[in-house]
Amino acid sequence: MKKLILSATIAAFSSCAACVPAQAAEFPLPPKGSNMVGSLQVVIARHQDTLLDIARHYDVGYNEIRAANPGVDPWLPGAGTHVVVPTQYILPPKPWSGIIINIPERRLFYFPQGQKVVYTYPVGIFMPKWPDPLGSTHIIAKVKNPTWTVPKNIQEEHAKDGDPIPAFFPAGPDNPMGELALETGWSQIFIHGTNKPWGVGMRVSHGCFHVYPENEVQLFKMIPVGTSVTTIDQPFLVGTDGQGGLYMQSFKPVGAYAKGSNPQQRAVNAISRFEEAAGRPWQVNWQQVITLVSTPNTMPTPITGAGPSLRERIAAITAKPYAYAPYGDDANQATPPPSPAPVESASRTNP
Repeated sequence: MKKLILSATIAAFSSCAACVPAQAAEFPLPPKGSNMVGSLQVVIARHQDTLLDIARHYDVGYNEIRAANPGVDPWLPGAGTHVVVPTQYILPPKPWSGIIINIPERRLFYFPQGQKVVYTYPVGIFMPKWPDPLGSTHIIAKVKNPTWTVPKNIQEEHAKDGDPIPAFFPAGPDNPMGELALETGWSQIFIHGTNKPWGVGMRVSHGCFHVYPENEVQLFKMIPVGTSVTTIDQPFLVGTDGQGGLYMQSFKPVGAYAKGSNPQQRAVNAISRFEEAAGRPWQVNWQQVITLVSTPNTMPTPITGAGPSLRERIAAITAKPYAYAPYGDDANQATPPPSPAPVESASRTNP
């Protein structure tokens, strides 16, 4: 959140030391000739499952799970519904170093120094009228158990919307700052957990980047002070899996950065830059590109004639039952929940 005042509490932070993401989004860097990681998945929902539960388990944001499953009720997808889990990603443009946040994508990528891996997590981004700077800075501090003194303008905004909030939030599970925060060099902008994790993937902040509380635990442990942070505005990502095809992920451009720009031209420019960097051209299906610009698709979608279409790729995936216990109401706070256990295990421990 922008324009906030933080202070670390004296109490030692221990409540979530053992918590880890259910499906840690760690991938080996792709081989030469590719810039894509992960793979699409399909799971079969039960009557008690929500898209938000499934998304959180697989480190996917609200925007991504909704876009991958048009027409599916996010709260009641229904027993037997096949849910596409969009866990395949085109990496941001090089250099791959430190933290890179692609704001239109609402996704953070972390490339740890000296390791041939990438971690990626969904993020909640700023609300309209609270845009973040584009460019580079660093992590300047790591804060445990932050408190939040709410600036007057944010208090007034909430009161105007009929949602008054306190002037001060102490440390704890109800703190909008979460229980861990990474402070960036941009004034009062943090990467932090949240007491409303179901908002990850939405436009919910006053400038900070919200991540699932369990993801913040992992980031907090991994990321040293001094790590570079780069924010980019890339609504059209172009990539290849090294098998000959060209793909595009498309996201709705962010109005704060897109004034006066032509989305189709931006997509064409992204393709041209990728071809130039790769040193080769592709036979692009420009009609498909136009479609992706007008109807964004957050999953990597083929834009050449090589290989199966996105629909064919999804149809070929073997659907697996989603067998994890729902997160439940208790997970809607800043304290990371335990990783959801398989239902069979949960039934043994909770007769």
